[in-house]
Amino acid sequence: MASIFTKIINREIPAHIVAEDERYIAFLDINPLVLGHALVVPKQEIDFLFDLDDDTLAGINVFAKKVAHAIKKAVPCRRVGVAVIGLEVPHAHVHLIPMNTMNDINFTRPKLNPSSAELTQVAEAIRKAVK
Repeated sequence: MASIFTKIINREIPAHIVAEDERYIAFLDINPLVLGHALVVPKQEIDFLFDLDDDTLAGINVFAKKVAHAIKKAVPCRRVGVAVIGLEVPHAHVHLIPMNTMNDINFTRPKLNPSSAELTQVAEAIRKAVK
């Protein structure tokens, strides 16, 4: 059965996509820790990040770097944090989280529930900043 991320990649379910190429996709988390929290996902469905082949693992980091720079330009923050936890969806992914304090990347905090309009606005700003 395809993961929810594969369904996003295949456009079977909607997402606020901020960047995409032939191998990777980045989209906003719909229940973010902080507005602008994005997920970077390889299009190849592999459960665990470190099970990716070396080329794909290196590539996801280069792609995530591009997305992180765009998030930093689009969302007021001191830094964009990176986390790999991967327990909730069996598809390798990297979290990119705008941070102003260490608590912004605390996954035990309650998640936000932004409106679709808020997510659309942030996604558009990040897309415009992607180079």
